[in-house]
Amino acid sequence: MDETHNNRTSLAKGAKDIAKEAKRQASKNFNKAIDRATDEYSTHRSYNRFHNDEEEEDNYNSYTNDDDGASSDATEGHDDEDEIYEGEYQGVPAYNNGKPQDGQVALGQPVSDSLKSHKELENERQADEEELAQQYELIMQECGHGRFQWQLFFVLGLALMSDGVEVFVVGFVLPSAETDMCVPNSGAGWLGSIVYLGMMFGAFFWGGLSDKVGRKQCLLISMTVNGFFAFLSSFVQGYSMFLLCRMVSGFGIGGAVPIVFSYFAEVLAREKRGEHLSWLCMFWMIGGIYASAMAWAIIPHYGWSFSMGSAYQFHSWRVFVVVCALPCVSAVVALTFMPESPRFYLEMGKHDEAWMVLKHIHDTNMRARGEPERVFTVNRIKIPKQLDELVEMQNESTNPVLKVFAKIRAEFRGIWSTFKKCFSPPVKDNTVKLAAVWFTLSFGFYGLSVWFPDVIKHLQADEYASRVKMHNSERIEDFTFNFTLENQIHRNGVFLNDRFIGMKFKAVTFIDSSFLNCYFEDVSSVGSSFKNCTIVDSFFYNTDIDDFKLTDSRVINSSFHHNKTGCQMTFDDDYSAYWVYFVNFLGTLAVLPGNIVSALLMDKIGRLSMLGGSMVLSGISCFFLWFGTSESMMIFMLCLYNGLSISAWNSLDVVTTELYPTDRRGTGFGFCNALCKLAAVLGNLIFGSLVGITKAIPILLASSVLVCGGLVGLRLPDTRANVLM
Repeated sequence: MDETHNNRTSLAKGAKDIAKEAKRQASKNFNKAIDRATDEYSTHRSYNRFHNDEEEEDNYNSYTNDDDGASSDATEGHDDEDEIYEGEYQGVPAYNNGKPQDGQVALGQPVSDSLKSHKELENERQADEEELAQQYELIMQECGHGRFQWQLFFVLGLALMSDGVEVFVVGFVLPSAETDMCVPNSGAGWLGSIVYLGMMFGAFFWGGLSDKVGRKQCLLISMTVNGFFAFLSSFVQGYSMFLLCRMVSGFGIGGAVPIVFSYFAEVLAREKRGEHLSWLCMFWMIGGIYASAMAWAIIPHYGWSFSMGSAYQFHSWRVFVVVCALPCVSAVVALTFMPESPRFYLEMGKHDEAWMVLKHIHDTNMRARGEPERVFTVNRIKIPKQLDELVEMQNESTNPVLKVFAKIRAEFRGIWSTFKKCFSPPVKDNTVKLAAVWFTLSFGFYGLSVWFPDVIKHLQADEYASRVKMHNSERIEDFTFNFTLENQIHRNGVFLNDRFIGMKFKAVTFIDSSFLNCYFEDVSSVGSSFKNCTIVDSFFYNTDIDDFKLTDSRVINSSFHHNKTGCQMTFDDDYSAYWVYFVNFLGTLAVLPGNIVSALLMDKIGRLSMLGGSMVLSGISCFFLWFGTSESMMIFMLCLYNGLSISAWNSLDVVTTELYPTDRRGTGFGFCNALCKLAAVLGNLIFGSLVGITKAIPILLASSVLVCGGLVGLRLPDTRANVLM
């Protein structure tokens, strides 16, 4: 009887176990059917698969608890044994008074972030970033490409145009500003270098800051700094203050390039990104054309000026500086009406703000298409795991000034921390290669950009000097000079009882000459000097002849009254001034075909092929400079070089934007652009020192640097099919 009873008990227990297992299998099959139906629905623009992992875990736990409850009901009294058996098998930790021991987590509960290592948190964030990148691409496809992108295109284009204007203003203003402010030869050339140095530091600072506080906010502040100090520089009189204003102005505009491309790329779908970023590059060319045209129209007009006594002079080149600040002012005003980058909001964990911006993009584009009834179907967007950073907390009673300095110090530490991430895997190799390409392309481009105009000026100077008129041992008595003397050299001459009234000396040099009992009134001298001359019993009234122009000369019993202060400028009949601006205008206009070609072919032949091919062709074209023996030939070579190199610039901007993830895109781009400005300074100094000396070194240096940079660019990863990380 006992044996029969035991067999029946074991059979009943086995039957209950079988029923329990069947129940679980049925529940699993039901859940799989639900998942399949959900996946089919997700193909119709459902974003449920991108919900937060925490929500999925909660749903899974609820299903598990329901299954356990159903199993307990089926086992009829064997709940405790089953739970203990299953728990011990799955390794549930022992409990002390109903609480887990230290360092242990109950089964089925998510592990707290505080118990995870920093590497584990970084891996989780990386996985979240990849998931967000895929979802964000689908969202931008749903938003479409339309009115919003074109509005932002023109607003950011104004900012990029301001950067182009700033670069060209330096070259156009440099001769006039240094002449107007009586800058000696030892101080000449500082303006070009100081502006590029300001842009170098500005690119690194504003690019890094945009990864912390936002694209729009940083661009708005940097453009405001640029506009204010550019406008202020047109009124300051001292050369040192002018240098300071232009340096701070360059510091402000330095943030334009890295932020503009990062900002615009984050509102473009993958299939539109390469083409439209290339179209955006055209605004830099438009800035150069605008600056060249304004310089051509304003600076040579010496009459566009006024003065307040002899201490304050406002010449035409200052009017040109004010006019060149207008694109920056327009960009600041227009930028205030644009939203922040939604991709940046998501990176910072601001889901609601990002959703509102994306909905605004969608609704703006749909209304422009005539489909206002289209509904934005996205309800949840994946948010990357936010890693807490160590922040120094200041006492509430601390001095406000100390709080400001603490905040600035914290921002600098954040920028430096992000910068170090650019040299950590997986972007370390890309950063090194990009830095090499940016440096070589900038060194060759800016170096030759300075060398071309200087060579043209040198050719003009040689031609001008070949037409100089020589006067030797002349003697002129009782004669009145009331006309312009130009491009002459008077050697061993004697001027007795002569009158120089209301006239100009232009490129006139007197050597070993004597002026006896002469009268000078309302005389201006440009590029003229008196070398080793003797001036006796002469009278000077309202002239600009001073000690700087009387080189090693003796002045005996002569007087100077109401001398003109400052350096005198004149562009009357100055053909060379018009010619220099026109040459730059042609050189800038020559990049238009290259811009159009690069925009149309960027997504077809690829970024890397265009980058490497353009740099190699630019390097090869440098060898044709051997044949540049005339102005017209040099102008043709300038246009050819600019037209070939612009495709490299456009593709490099696109590749740099796409290679960096969102959390370090501004920092990485800013670092590369800072190297670009450093290379520009070195190129200006090296190539500028070789003008008129030799052609071999500039040609070989530029060509070798460009070809090497192009070969390095071909080793970069192809980003054509990438989504923005």
